[in-house]
Amino acid sequence: QVQLVESGGGLVQAGGSLRLSCGVSGTIFRLNAMGWYRQAPGKQRELVAAITTGFSTNYADSVKGRFTISRDNAKKTVYLQMNSLKPEDTAVYYCNRDPSWRDYWGQGTQVTVSS
Repeated sequence: QVQLVESGGGLVQAGGSLRLSCGVSGTIFRLNAMGWYRQAPGKQRELVAAITTGFSTNYADSVKGRFTISRDNAKKTVYLQMNSLKPEDTAVYYCNRDPSWRDYWGQGTQVTVSS
């Protein structure tokens, strides 16, 4: 069974930075494209960053130039470096495969950006 454990969230002022981590088990990590998703209150979950098995990356327009996704296959971990954070980045952040597994989601990590 796939397990996803996100960490690294917190409360930060606008303009600040956070680095999220997600440990993945129960699957052959290096064979999966991975993504970071977020869900703000009252909104649908959205994919904000993705990284392929070949380390190519793609970003939502709202985070392009501010967020960087990376992966460490040896550690079975995917990261999201978030810089120049804005209040509109406030959400619960989740990692998952891209496209996501339907039945496997972690608990997420809360990111709150104050203005």
